[in-house]
Amino acid sequence: MAVTNEIARVRRALAGSAPASSDYDLNPGVTLPEGRSLRPAAVLMPIMETGRGARVILTKRSARLKHHPGQVAFPGGRIEDSDADAAAAALRESQEEIGLRPETVEILGPLPSHETVTSYSVTPFVGLIRTPFTPVPEAGEVAEVFSVPLSFLLNPDSYRVERRRWRGTWRAYYVAPYGPYYIWGATARMLKGLAERVSS
Repeated sequence: MAVTNEIARVRRALAGSAPASSDYDLNPGVTLPEGRSLRPAAVLMPIMETGRGARVILTKRSARLKHHPGQVAFPGGRIEDSDADAAAAALRESQEEIGLRPETVEILGPLPSHETVTSYSVTPFVGLIRTPFTPVPEAGEVAEVFSVPLSFLLNPDSYRVERRRWRGTWRAYYVAPYGPYYIWGATARMLKGLAERVSS
């Protein structure tokens, strides 16, 4: 499929609406506390057009980080008071983590918010990189920057459910393994949500 057709499908999907997602989607038996407070965060799902087709940029977090060490994630983080809005936070964090300049990114639209088990409400934004880009990982946070074909991530068959014990109970989650990279948890759930919207 041509790159332009892939991007067009994503644009059409983002024009519609979809429900919020959660790390608890596959674990309906979990009782969440009333009045829980979620911290706002934002991430960028950067799409880059290449000679090999459109690809989504992802990071592998540093093993030295306190939270989610070594996990695959989108560039992004907590929304600060100085950020104009959630999209600005996602772009700022992307520049800090992988050297992506905000002015080179066209925001195609947001995805529904996602609640994490670490008490964040994350707003993902899909962005199209408009100029050639060479990632510069921030050594303190990012161990590696890599890319995955958009066509792979837009295919609902790329996702499956796995489970493991967490804090004494079995927890199910989505995964989308690609080569040596194990995409799972919130990142996989947000990507699966986009794949479902594009395919519907």
